[in-house]
Amino acid sequence: MQASLGRIKSVLGPSGWLDGPQAMAPYLRERRGLFSGRAAALVALPDSVQQVAAVVRLCREAGIGVVAHGGNTGLCGGAAPSRTRPEIVLSLERLDRVREVDADNFTITVEAGCRLSAVRAAAQAADRFFPLSLASQDEAQIGGNLSTNAGGLNVVHYGTVRDLTLGLEVVLADGSIFPGLSGLRKDNSGYDLKQLFVGAEGTLGIITAATLKLFPRPLESATAMIGLSEVDSAVALLSRLRAATGDHVVACELMSRLSVEFTLRHIPGCDEPLAKPWPWYVLVECADSRADAGLGAQLGQALEAAHREGLAGEVLLAHGSEQAQALWRIRKNIHYAQRHEGGSIKHDVSVPISRVPAFIREADACVGERLPGIRVCAFGHVGDGNIHFNLSQPPGADTEAYLARWDEFNRLVHDVALRFGGSIAAEHGIGQLKPAELARVKSPVALRLMRAVKGALDPDDVFNPGKIVPSAGADDD
Repeated sequence: MQASLGRIKSVLGPSGWLDGPQAMAPYLRERRGLFSGRAAALVALPDSVQQVAAVVRLCREAGIGVVAHGGNTGLCGGAAPSRTRPEIVLSLERLDRVREVDADNFTITVEAGCRLSAVRAAAQAADRFFPLSLASQDEAQIGGNLSTNAGGLNVVHYGTVRDLTLGLEVVLADGSIFPGLSGLRKDNSGYDLKQLFVGAEGTLGIITAATLKLFPRPLESATAMIGLSEVDSAVALLSRLRAATGDHVVACELMSRLSVEFTLRHIPGCDEPLAKPWPWYVLVECADSRADAGLGAQLGQALEAAHREGLAGEVLLAHGSEQAQALWRIRKNIHYAQRHEGGSIKHDVSVPISRVPAFIREADACVGERLPGIRVCAFGHVGDGNIHFNLSQPPGADTEAYLARWDEFNRLVHDVALRFGGSIAAEHGIGQLKPAELARVKSPVALRLMRAVKGALDPDDVFNPGKIVPSAGADDD
């Protein structure tokens, strides 16, 4: 083991690795602390794809697992060591170059360690737009976004990062490099291999670079906050606004009153958005690459009609970017605000858009019956059916005892989502938080196919061991 680590250090050079508990601690501490402090033999900091390949070869020969690490913004422990075997953490942070911007092809090629904010800035400098938008964009790295198939705020119009990916460069388990950085929109010459690695959470290969789609830069936008008496109105309102604006809705966010109250209570600079409190809120944004599209008028007219018909209770059409940003500040800070309300049991689920209201009603009733006083903090991307159905502890409850019921409430909420044709992992992946739950809910055929792909690409289980793919037999209990 020590000899192998010595060879890895030699490949990386004196500035390419960290060891010792204090130096490695930031790379071992998962964002929510659920998997913090787990040991790793080394943190590798390669600065080229060739170094990544060399490290992977040495680890495979020595039986050492490789845990890919991006910006550490994940919530399921996918980038934290699992201690299933000797492991190193391989951080992509030094692979942070923008290799090419091809404005006429509407593509950008970047290395995996590029911060999402840097990718967006490079696109803007070329008068183009990269639409992936996350609250953590200054920390998140594009390699991690790809590995978890991040969605974010603009999925309703632009799709997830899977939809934005044209090509990948990937280091495989034998240390070879898959040179798939294509800028082609159309290529039917065999299997679409890049899609195997998007959403795989580093279990099939190490993404080192990507070619991504760009779009015309939006020159006009319109933002509105709408108060609703009933959650059912949210889906009907979205349908109307998409039609009325020529399908220029780029984001549509749903927030419960409780989630807004948490933000107003704990986040400085957030103010009551409407004249009176409403049970539900929808925050919608439209955008167009034309400067004279008249989006504000279109959105305003559609919302006026919705208000007259009782679909929208109260409407605030933002006047200028400062007011729009103030509205977005409420939405983007909900998950930070919830931390101040005690223990929170998280659910990152999705259902078909049309079934979002029914899911929320049934899940709310189920958890309330199981634990009176539990506080449902529901918010998320109604435009793509992804709801963060988070459960804050009852006031005064014992936090440790409450969080000990995590699996119980996960199963309860997941079962409701599945009854509505949904998924237990819409945006944050499986990691080491949900493999057992995945084994419970996935079909035997799907599990067999997942294991077959893992066995074909990583037969020695070098990459992120213990993550995503349940071990054989886990679904037979």
